[in-house]
Amino acid sequence: MLTYPRSFSHIGLSVPDLDKAVKFYTDVFGWYVLMEPSKVENDDTAIGQMCRDVFGDEWETFRIAHLSTGDKIGIELFEFPHNEKPENNFEYWKTGIFHFCIQDPEIEGMVEKIKEHGGKQRMPIREYYPNEKPFKMVYVEDPFGNIFEIYTHSYELTYSEGAY
Repeated sequence: MLTYPRSFSHIGLSVPDLDKAVKFYTDVFGWYVLMEPSKVENDDTAIGQMCRDVFGDEWETFRIAHLSTGDKIGIELFEFPHNEKPENNFEYWKTGIFHFCIQDPEIEGMVEKIKEHGGKQRMPIREYYPNEKPFKMVYVEDPFGNIFEIYTHSYELTYSEGAY
């Protein structure tokens, strides 16, 4: 059987306020809404049954919206009732996902836009390969504590030898 690289489909983010999250991600990154915020209930509908398979039997309801990036990657936003913000949203030493990354060649302007819309810059903007490649990176947060990174160049250009 031939092994080939699969495409990335989407990422799911839990947020405390779905409407504010949709506004943040559409205003800041220009991502567009595929499905407006809607309510999902633990019932016998197809979506209710599917979510019971994912979340178990104990949930009652949640809200969800679907966005898309310019390169067709889905952003699935969830708002659960009684959500809890972790004490430490950056436990990088624990296994599991601790960030995602977007790409913007105008990294300085993007960081300012994130801050203007309630987000946070976690570190100074750094050159990824000083004196070798003019690539920059920075870690930031959305207003809800979700941590992500910004690259100025594609993942492949950043890590491949002789790509610049």
